Amino acid sequence: MRRYLVTAALVAAVTTIMVPYKAAFASPKTDSLVTTGSPPSPFPQNKQNEPALAIDPLNPAVMVAGANEEIDLQPCSGSSCPFTPGVGTSGMYFSFDGGNTWTQPTYTGWSARTGTAAVGPIGTLPWYYEAGLVSDGDPAVAFGPRPGPNGFSWSNGARLYYGSLASNFSTDRTDTTFKGFEAIAVSRADDLAAAASGTKSAWMPPVVVTTKTSAATFSDKDGVWADNTATSPFFGNVYACWTDFRSKTSLPAAAQPMELSRSTDGGTTWSSPVQLTPATPGSKTIKFTAAGGRQGCAIRTDSHGAVYVFWEGTDNKQPVQVMTRSFDGGKTFEKPRSVSNVSDVGKTDPVTGDSTFDGLAGARTDSFPSVDLANGSPSGAGATNEIALAWSDASAGLNHEQALLQYSTDGGNSWSTPTNIAESGDRPDFPAVALSPDGKNMYLDYMAFLQDWQETTTSPRLMQGVIRTAPVGSSGAPGAWVTLHRGATGDARGSSQNGLTGEFLGDYDSIVAANSTAVVGVWNDSRNATDCPAVDAYRQSLATSNPLPAPAPGTDCPAEFGNTDIFSAP
Repeated sequence: MRRYLVTAALVAAVTTIMVPYKAAFASPKTDSLVTTGSPPSPFPQNKQNEPALAIDPLNPAVMVAGANEEIDLQPCSGSSCPFTPGVGTSGMYFSFDGGNTWTQPTYTGWSARTGTAAVGPIGTLPWYYEAGLVSDGDPAVAFGPRPGPNGFSWSNGARLYYGSLASNFSTDRTDTTFKGFEAIAVSRADDLAAAASGTKSAWMPPVVVTTKTSAATFSDKDGVWADNTATSPFFGNVYACWTDFRSKTSLPAAAQPMELSRSTDGGTTWSSPVQLTPATPGSKTIKFTAAGGRQGCAIRTDSHGAVYVFWEGTDNKQPVQVMTRSFDGGKTFEKPRSVSNVSDVGKTDPVTGDSTFDGLAGARTDSFPSVDLANGSPSGAGATNEIALAWSDASAGLNHEQALLQYSTDGGNSWSTPTNIAESGDRPDFPAVALSPDGKNMYLDYMAFLQDWQETTTSPRLMQGVIRTAPVGSSGAPGAWVTLHRGATGDARGSSQNGLTGEFLGDYDSIVAANSTAVVGVWNDSRNATDCPAVDAYRQSLATSNPLPAPAPGTDCPAEFGNTDIFSAP
């Protein structure tokens, strides 16, 4: 599909069709529940995490959040709480008033929320069951221009892209939709009002992006972005990145290149993947925390169409934040370069083997990068093209974690010295950074843990969402940071993996911003989750030579055990 360079008239047209949003963006006095369809019980139907967030450049009062959503799974049977085969877990939620209120639509698909798996109501992405697929979470959402007869134009409206992990619905190897264990798929919607009201036809069927796979492929941690700036020669291009684990039987696998695919026709078709790195990570030490591996890709584009991809990787066995760039619309990429050294957060947990942030059998953590770029979307006028990069870092030591920020004002050629931008005394986990499109304001969102890493499960592990902001000066440096919001505290022990052996609060948070100091952040929240002493004792026993039998959440725990949610605030 043809694209056209923006003209002064088009810039004016984009400005004209933007819907006024200042009134709709009036800040709520308290934070808002995003996962409004989530029941308080039973576990795991009451479990949501890993929120992603996108804002409509044409009308920033319109937002879409994605999350891992377990509302359609079967309740636990005794101590067994597995993911129900065939049931999707990629949820979505809509706000049309700047994040003050949210709604979760209901569609039809393969569901077990009534206790028996069959076609029924779902609160996740539609059309996966009909396509022979299962949505498996890791949401990535982005808005871009809608294509029309004359190419991409904001005058056609905006298109929502939702990237998700996907598995085959059928376990029969002779009846699969794609080769491998996990793929990356992208769904699209143009009419958000219809999608939010539960109109299934408002969504186009998912398109599998990972086209070159083998029977052992496990694609993971996807990122999705649309070139949303009308000044770009690649305006409308859509990009998806992921880690291509090439051996499910030995995850994390020795071969794990970062890959990217692009679409030039609004997500209908996708290019063959471009391999951004060598297949092997160059280290014999491979962990989920990316010490020797590669994970956590993020994509942004500037007002000139340059594509920036970031992830956490290694350089001579040192964890680093990595960047690569493309100047031809994602066809080719330069050699990846290290942007900053990283000290991975968390402490290796003897129970789960993960790096955990709060204690034994605790919430797993990571230092994956969060990235944003002030590209002047939607018109591109006045773009500073400053890049902000943030991550959780433990260079000051366990229990002294920082939310480190680096910024670049020259397209990633040089970077500022990393600076801690969390509030003093906070232990920030999963920081997310955002820049207003005009580059005048910077924002930060994270989960603050309020106690040190704990060796036992007997004491509360309090945490809360935090949102901060700073003005950006003419040099690109943020000014004084102030805290806009602190959420209610919750006990992380009330969260849980489906296997009950540890807590689970996901792997990231998200934040988005418009101009005129409009911002909304989302985070994993445990304020409504009730701690279960039987689960605490079980988890503690797993660190001994005499583990206890696993408890049954339905009978051995308070009803709201596991009830984690997504909350938002300005």
